[in-house]
Amino acid sequence: MTGSIVTIGYGLATLGPGIGIGLLVGKTQEATARQPEVASRLFTNMMIGAALVEALGLIGFVLALIA
Repeated sequence: MTGSIVTIGYGLATLGPGIGIGLLVGKTQEATARQPEVASRLFTNMMIGAALVEALGLIGFVLALIA
């Protein structure tokens, strides 16, 4: 029974980062369309934010394996 609970927990843990990256990329594209001259700075900030959001997904994965 614990295997099913871990699978459900990991599935729930991946929802947050998935939604977060979707919002992050969408808003970056919107901002680039509005002000193309700051696209490189926006891209750098987007990559830093994406790394932080992905870290949440990896933490959820590791916790699912530990439990």
